[in-house]
Amino acid sequence: MSKITTIIDIGSNSMRMVVLEKSSRFAFSLINETKSKVKISEGCYENGGNLQEIPMQRAYEALKSFLNISNALKSRKIFCVATSALRDAPNSKIFLNRVKNGLGLNIKIINGEKEAYYGGVATSNLLPDDNFVTVDIGGGSTEFCFVKDGKITKSISLDVGTVRLKELYFNKNNLDGAKKYILDSLKKVFELKEEIPSKVVGIGGSIRFLSKLIMQKNSYPLDAIHGFTYSVKSEQKLFSDILKTKTIDDLEKIGVKRDRIDTIKEGTFIFKTILDELKTKTVVTSGVGVREGVYLTDLLRSSNHKFPQNFNVSVRSLLDRFQICEKQSAYVGTNASKIFEVLKPVHKLDNYYKTLLVIASKLHSIGTTLNFYKSNDNAFEFILNGLSYDFFHSSRVIVAYMLKFSKKSLPKQRDLEEYGELLPSLDTMQWLSFMLALNLAVNIDFSRPKVRYILLGDTLHLELPNKSFLVDSYIEKLELPKDIFLEIL
Repeated sequence: MSKITTIIDIGSNSMRMVVLEKSSRFAFSLINETKSKVKISEGCYENGGNLQEIPMQRAYEALKSFLNISNALKSRKIFCVATSALRDAPNSKIFLNRVKNGLGLNIKIINGEKEAYYGGVATSNLLPDDNFVTVDIGGGSTEFCFVKDGKITKSISLDVGTVRLKELYFNKNNLDGAKKYILDSLKKVFELKEEIPSKVVGIGGSIRFLSKLIMQKNSYPLDAIHGFTYSVKSEQKLFSDILKTKTIDDLEKIGVKRDRIDTIKEGTFIFKTILDELKTKTVVTSGVGVREGVYLTDLLRSSNHKFPQNFNVSVRSLLDRFQICEKQSAYVGTNASKIFEVLKPVHKLDNYYKTLLVIASKLHSIGTTLNFYKSNDNAFEFILNGLSYDFFHSSRVIVAYMLKFSKKSLPKQRDLEEYGELLPSLDTMQWLSFMLALNLAVNIDFSRPKVRYILLGDTLHLELPNKSFLVDSYIEKLELPKDIFLEIL
């Protein structure tokens, strides 16, 4: 696979492009994302599904600009896929040929099941959940992909989309007709005889924007859409408020941006109906979808479209990009596990926290890249924004705080207030920060010593193979959690 790859997704409403750069065998990072609301399907559902000339020209010009960006970034591989608008249009060949002849770009029209599958590949690899159904609401269709134990079991596409319903029903003020149309279409989902999970992973612009409104309304502390989770029951009022609006001003008062005003009511109507019918309890917002699914299907073609077990693309990507020494990273990761296990009778923390401690240990030096003297503060920001894939929001905040307080002093309650709703108890954070600080202290001279840790009662004994004044002095300065003492042998 080319080091830099471009993926373009031509949807009914928006056209999006991502440019991804590989840093090692399976690791990659996003280097560009561009969106253009070309509305290629505008007017088509009122005209026998045929693409109209003006929207086609908008899409052509946008593609031209996309390719300019891709070329400037030295992308050597381009995937361009089209979904509902082009697969439904009787005259789609006119646009396909125009793009091929004028821009030298081959567009692949994918069927609905394939579109759903790509969404499943992206979310099952880049979110930390293993059991869910994806719901991807587009302009012309909505896709469902069932994931059980991390594996895709079924995929299906319905001809239910925001632009389609707007032109066929909403513009005619026929909401009853729209509801019946959605319910009739949903019968196909239930006919699959798949167990309906209580968790929906939401894909697509409408669903992401609803999540942004919820985050804004609730003063959510972390500015990250991917992985944002909420209870359906607690947000029913917002959905209802959107659907009750009569004017643009009403929508703007709720917080709807102008670029979303034209389809947000349709998107909310579709999503609420689906959530109600599926009896969904929890929604997880996905920042990835078809584009990432196309990329991963190619990247992981030799491994059944799944990352290797225990592989985390965000961690690996950060290690690659910040050029962290592999030997040091491996040492502190292993040492973190040893410290956690020996202290388990005292801290009594779940193994979930051990995983996070290992990750924080491996990534501890990323902040020095920007400024050595502010390395912990820098690491905090890098982690909050860099651990974007395969992490719960709470997980990335915990790792960030561990790194922020991995020196001599333990965090205090006031230090945790800003992200309090995403953090565990103060005791837990103090234990994690201490264990990370101890891990780094024993290796302060980068010698990677083979330390022996022995817990006797409430005292942790450290057997250091070679006495070092530097190491000893760093360890002695550490602030300890309550109920633990430290002795260097």
